[in-house]
Amino acid sequence: MADVLSDAAPAATATRSQPPESRIPTEATETALATTTAAAPETTTTVAAPKGRKIIRRKRRPARPQVDPATFKTEPPPQTGVTFNIWYNKWSGGDRESSQASQTAAKGRCNVAQDSGYTQADGIAGSYFCLFFARGLCPKGSDCPYLHRLPTVTDIFNPNVDCFGRDKFSDYRDDMGGVGSFLRPNRTIYIGRIHVSEDIEEVVARHFAEWGQIERTRVLNTKGVAFVTYTNEANAQFAKEAMAHQSLDHDEVLNVRWATVDPNPMAQAREARRVEEQAAAAIRAILPADYLAELEGRDPQATKRRKIEGKFGLRGYEAPDAVWYNRESALEEAQEQQQLRASPADESGEAVYEEAQTPEPQASGGVLSSATLAALARQREHSNVVIKTAKEKKPTAALVDYGSDSDGDDDNDD
Repeated sequence: MADVLSDAAPAATATRSQPPESRIPTEATETALATTTAAAPETTTTVAAPKGRKIIRRKRRPARPQVDPATFKTEPPPQTGVTFNIWYNKWSGGDRESSQASQTAAKGRCNVAQDSGYTQADGIAGSYFCLFFARGLCPKGSDCPYLHRLPTVTDIFNPNVDCFGRDKFSDYRDDMGGVGSFLRPNRTIYIGRIHVSEDIEEVVARHFAEWGQIERTRVLNTKGVAFVTYTNEANAQFAKEAMAHQSLDHDEVLNVRWATVDPNPMAQAREARRVEEQAAAAIRAILPADYLAELEGRDPQATKRRKIEGKFGLRGYEAPDAVWYNRESALEEAQEQQQLRASPADESGEAVYEEAQTPEPQASGGVLSSATLAALARQREHSNVVIKTAKEKKPTAALVDYGSDSDGDDDNDD
């Protein structure tokens, strides 16, 4: 009992320091500590006198197979065209999905909370997402060579392919299905055949928010049609494949397609403003911090100096941005030129530069310079080599006849 009380002393002290509402009676505390000590004394020691904070790191779980590999069978795609391409394993020559296939319910559905996990693609940069995982039909699990998770903003792909690695085309299909176009990025998907109910907006937002952050949702209650715009294009591509032929809270079969260009002028202006904001963010990432602070007016000294010097001696005049920054760049270039002229150069480099710039004196009446002839003379003295100048030989007689081996010339000679 003495051991128990000695172990309970620190705990009793900690109990008195607590507020009155959370205090535990002494007898109950001793009984609880005695029971805990008898069952697991190590746990009691850790609670009474903790030595440090224990950090529990949980490893990422592996992706689980969504279907049984033994029962999974790869079926040929339904005929949607005229010609079957054996390389891409799909039909070509048709831009519309058959009415029967569009009304067939999907065989599986992805559950991101339970199915996502690490795969072989997590250790490879630039990996694509699994198309079968998005449709809820991947049998490989952690052995899959593609990613089993939702796309994020950091997942950037080539504009010519989608997040699944499929090639895009120059234009959309007639039924606005398929992969999409690389000429017009699309973040909005069209959802048709929705069961009309009173809470249709809440149902659409709840089901489609599973696949990424939504920018806005527009629902036409009377027609059972909705338009969902995601902040990231990859999430829109993932949601289009994940919700194709699925159902919401009822037994409907959704018709999910790419949305056409919104003719609303406000929507077009909003999209243009978003593109400008992205371009401005990219430019801000490139510009230096001091220049950006001066450009945005966050540097008080630079703002004050511009108000004084930007008038150029004219009362009431304020130079525009283009004139002011051109002046600043001209002053910086002048300062750099002045520093280059005033800074002492390397003696050896300057001597070499002067020698290279100084032209060598040419010998009168010759091609070689006097310095070259002097060097040749010194070389001749040391090596005892006699350098003779070749003299041009004049022909002793004029060439009168030029013989030939042809038969015609022999006949003329005869």
